[in-house]
Amino acid sequence: MAKPVFYYCPRTRADTVMWMNEELGGVCDVKVVNLKSGEHKQPEFLKINPMGKVPALVHDGVNVTESAAICAYLADAFFDKGFAPPLNDPKRGAYFRWMFYAPSCIEPMMLDKLGGVKRENPMAAGYGTEADVLKSIDVALSAGPYILGDKVSAADIVMGSLLNFATMFGAIEKKGKIADYIDRMTARPACVKMQEISAKYASELGL
Repeated sequence: MAKPVFYYCPRTRADTVMWMNEELGGVCDVKVVNLKSGEHKQPEFLKINPMGKVPALVHDGVNVTESAAICAYLADAFFDKGFAPPLNDPKRGAYFRWMFYAPSCIEPMMLDKLGGVKRENPMAAGYGTEADVLKSIDVALSAGPYILGDKVSAADIVMGSLLNFATMFGAIEKKGKIADYIDRMTARPACVKMQEISAKYASELGL
């Protein structure tokens, strides 16, 4: 099987995929995309992702975009690494539920809050209200130290990355279960390595 090619730029959502890549033992070939110079808007890259955004992944002729989708794809492609439950495991439902809840609900809520957006009809927003999101996060973190209980999964990489970002910028308060979870996840060697890689490339690109 050919190695996946991971298109990456530091200080973006691609850091989540870099974290996942490190958890899996560096299974991807990394290609840095210089957003500062506009490489992401060039025709060659737009063939991979018409949005002109990172992260993106190309594997055996298949293009995958969106950080949560790429993490899910890699967890299945390298199933032996143990970051996805088996197809017949009931935990697979919770695994997908919370992995995609993070970008679908937590991130929009965070962006609205940071941007000062007030929804006249909260139910028209996919996430409902901030209170709804916080209650759901509490449920997600109630199974144990990780989303699925005692075993870390790709869902934790996605959730941990986004919650860490949200608390850094003050969109979510870092306290209680959320604080414990973030500290547990960011202490993982793969996360520490991702941060080092991100800082290195950010310095080289002048970001």
